[in-house]
Amino acid sequence: MPIRRDMRGFYPIDWRELSHSIRFRRAKGRCDHCRRPHGKLICVGADGIWWDEVDRLWRDGRGRPLREARPAPADLPPDVSMTWTRVFLACAHLDHDTANNASSNLAALCQRCHLNHDRAEHRRRRRLRWRASKAIGDLFTGPYREP
Repeated sequence: MPIRRDMRGFYPIDWRELSHSIRFRRAKGRCDHCRRPHGKLICVGADGIWWDEVDRLWRDGRGRPLREARPAPADLPPDVSMTWTRVFLACAHLDHDTANNASSNLAALCQRCHLNHDRAEHRRRRRLRWRASKAIGDLFTGPYREP
C-alpha cells in the first residue's frame, strides 16, 4: 500500500526494501496473523473462514485449521454464501510508531488483519481530527453553527 504524501517523512528511505524483506523473506508471503497467502484469490465464508488452497483445508480467522471437515469450495452447494477476494500483504508497525522500524515491531499483515489491528488507532486519530477541526473553527470563525 502506498504511503500517503504527508506521511512519507516519517518512514526511512529504504522502507520499500525493508517492507519487502518482512513480507516475503521473514513471513514467506503469508500474513503473520491469519496465514493468508499474498497475491492469491481465496474463498472466504460469511463466518470468516477461508480456504487454503496450498494445504487443501479450511482455516478460521486466525489461520488455524478447522476441526470439522468441510467440502472444498468447488464441492459446496450453490446456496452457500462465499466470496472470493485477492490478498495483499502490507508491512505494519505493531506499536503504530513509524519511527520504530525494529524487526520485532514490524509484521506482514493482509488487508483484513491490518484493518483489525489498526481499528483502535484509526478511531483515536479520527476523533483527534474531528476535535482539531472544531478547534480551528472556534479559533478563526467562532463556534460552528448547526445547519
